[in-house]
Amino acid sequence: MDLSNRTVLMVGGTSGIGRELARRFAAAGSTVAVGGRNPEALAELATEGFGTFSIDVTDGASVASARDAVLARYPELDTVVTMSGAMLMEDLRDPAHFAAAQTTIDTNLVGTIRVIDAFTAHLVGRGAGTFITVTSGIAFLPFPPMPSYAASKAGVHAYSEALRAQLDGTGVDVVELVPPAVATAGQQTVNPRALPLDDFATEVMQLLSANPTPREILVKGVHMHRWAERDGTYADLVAERSKALARLPGRNG
Repeated sequence: MDLSNRTVLMVGGTSGIGRELARRFAAAGSTVAVGGRNPEALAELATEGFGTFSIDVTDGASVASARDAVLARYPELDTVVTMSGAMLMEDLRDPAHFAAAQTTIDTNLVGTIRVIDAFTAHLVGRGAGTFITVTSGIAFLPFPPMPSYAASKAGVHAYSEALRAQLDGTGVDVVELVPPAVATAGQQTVNPRALPLDDFATEVMQLLSANPTPREILVKGVHMHRWAERDGTYADLVAERSKALARLPGRNG
């Protein structure tokens, strides 16, 4: 992928990984627009020169409105990144967890589908372009305190595979970004092994610029998750990660 002349929409790019990657695309020479729900963050990004758009991926009307606004301003749009995500802990022994599950699935999986649906006709009509979906190492190696997050990201992985197959021959590529734990949003305080954001973003941009671009963008820090079943480490790693269930309210381990 030539990163020097893309026109990119980063949906969910107002903070964390999305915000950093938006800045990296811009630094490489691409034109970058950012969509999100946080008006203060959007205003700040606008001062940096980004096009900014209000979008709530859980609301179909909001997605359609944002699509129309983006394409009116950037008719040459060729890259759509679906970065929005909710990452919530749930105690499956407590029926009240369902609200968190519903929010997670609607944001991470259904929200991704809404965004892809909104821009598929445009990219196919161009005859060239790229969807970049965002999953997680947790899609391949579940983190038991976040069951719906794991399920939603596994769903995005499967959906990305199917989307790639269905768009074959249209000129539209599908690339799946698979982050490990990255030191954003306080991750470094609960996971000292979280990858520094700068290191993560640098490696991602290097992988995206490879020729050919990999179907899955796997930084070194996520290989242990992605290949756990192949490597025979899956059961032991899930058991180790299950110790974190003690963090759930009312749990003693």
